[in-house]
Amino acid sequence: MIYCFLADGFEEIEALATIDILRRAEIEVTTVGVGGKVICASHGIPVTADITLDQFQPDDKLEGVILPGGMPGTKNLLAAQGVRDAVTFAAEHDRLVCAICAAPMILGRMGILSGKKATCFPGFENELAGASVCTDKVVVDGKVITGKGAGCALEFGFAITAQLKGETVAESVAASMQCR
Repeated sequence: MIYCFLADGFEEIEALATIDILRRAEIEVTTVGVGGKVICASHGIPVTADITLDQFQPDDKLEGVILPGGMPGTKNLLAAQGVRDAVTFAAEHDRLVCAICAAPMILGRMGILSGKKATCFPGFENELAGASVCTDKVVVDGKVITGKGAGCALEFGFAITAQLKGETVAESVAASMQCR
């Protein structure tokens, strides 16, 4: 199970495009609303989460976490102890930790990026403590996947898919979407 955390002000494309790709690959994704069930995205689009953060309980089924960026969504994710606990659980149990746009700053502040390669939205590089900062659209370093921003959301989703289901499945989904 992959959990995608949504907080008020999240970037729609980064969350929803990624979720869409994963579900096309038949990867189970649960959205987690931080602060409620209906979350207002950065461009005013309300999204109903599958569960709330209060209902989230990390367990052996957790294969990874996704943190979409956007402002103030990233700051709202960072402020939520339950989100930080989920990231810690995933990292400590060798599961995927995925963040895009401004959200890699959360990983940087938590020490998750130490010794890793990572990317982020331009201007947040100083927040990636301990990372070797790259300018690539998507960077995969072990179980950590980071993306640069909304325009990279499809590649971010394909990278997560490749880690969970293999490159062949990721390429098949990309081809079915006319991305390749």
